[in-house]
Amino acid sequence: MKFVVITYGTEGDTRPLAALSRALIDAGHAAHLLADAATLGDAIALGVPATGLPGDIRGAIQASAGLVGRGGGFADTAKTLAGIANAHCEAWLRATVAAGEGCDCVILSGLASFVGLSAAEFLGVPGIGAGLIPIVPTGDFRSPFLKPGMAPRWVNRASHRLVNGLLWRAFREATNAARAAVCGLPARQRLWDEHAMLFGVSPSLLPRPADWPVGALVCGQWLAPGTVDWSPPPALGEFLAAGEPPIYVGFGSMAGFERRSLLHEIVAAVAGRRALFYPGWSGVTGADLPANFMVVGDTPHAWLFPRTSLAVHHGGAGTTHSAARAGVASVVAPFAGDQFFWADRLRQAGAAPPPVPAKDLRASTLGGAIASAQDDRTRARAIALGAAMQAEDGLRTTVAAIEAMLRS
Repeated sequence: MKFVVITYGTEGDTRPLAALSRALIDAGHAAHLLADAATLGDAIALGVPATGLPGDIRGAIQASAGLVGRGGGFADTAKTLAGIANAHCEAWLRATVAAGEGCDCVILSGLASFVGLSAAEFLGVPGIGAGLIPIVPTGDFRSPFLKPGMAPRWVNRASHRLVNGLLWRAFREATNAARAAVCGLPARQRLWDEHAMLFGVSPSLLPRPADWPVGALVCGQWLAPGTVDWSPPPALGEFLAAGEPPIYVGFGSMAGFERRSLLHEIVAAVAGRRALFYPGWSGVTGADLPANFMVVGDTPHAWLFPRTSLAVHHGGAGTTHSAARAGVASVVAPFAGDQFFWADRLRQAGAAPPPVPAKDLRASTLGGAIASAQDDRTRARAIALGAAMQAEDGLRTTVAAIEAMLRS
């Protein structure tokens, strides 16, 4: 079978879809990935045919760093993301339709989901959602785009419908304009909810809700093959061998922590211990950090995290899963969006203390969270969670589910 896979987002959004595309190819299918050009490094390394989509997700996030640094409310986050998607909706749809000629299915994710569903409609093939954020309405938990909190159970399902509806409203005008211009399709008034949804999420971290429809599945993490066999650059290997396992500190694509004051709080909280710092999109360099820190470049989390004592991160779905799978405890400093949701899932699993929101991060609060994460009870729970996740094969499960859906 031939698949077109379209996503749009940060490297954390694209990387799992590159792994899924590779798994489809390894199962004997053809797959072509479309995503932000700057996020296609993993796809290229994996030998996945790929096309860069117009847009600049990195620039958009960096431009909104002030909003994120103040706490990343849902409205601010949605406005930033909708802006970039709406500006390029027509171009993305043209590219997807062109790449999808003769395909059997469009797999869609991230900010390009409505584009992917429109392309599937035009091409006359199924559209299958593939995501890292559990957006299917359920009574088990609130929408991941809302900060977790105490509320009556009936609010949970309603929150999903509310947030999903608001997202559709933000994208609807541009989506319908692109549908008309590219495909001659009629305007769509209501949100899609009839397509299958597959989540690259660990059932050990987030069990599948019993009230989900049959086509919504929790499959396990989408982890690229070969990452555990990666060889480090000499400097990193020497640093790791020179002492006790270090603390990892990294916030991925979040740019709000480049403020000197926030970096100062992080350094003070680490309190002279050995640490690895991943600057991501922040612009931080080794010159900004003391000698007990080593700056690392793009390094597979599956290889790195088992060699650390603790992971301090932003709570992105991919980083959350990789830390948990490695069996190391986390300290989560969420910035925006679904990061608060994943921070709470780690807390519920006992693999992390309560989160320290980035907007409130201080050396005292972060230092206290680091101490809590390093106690024996938290470490033991993190190890147990990691063992359960290592028994999962998310890619195999997902490919089997896709094949079954298309052959039924």
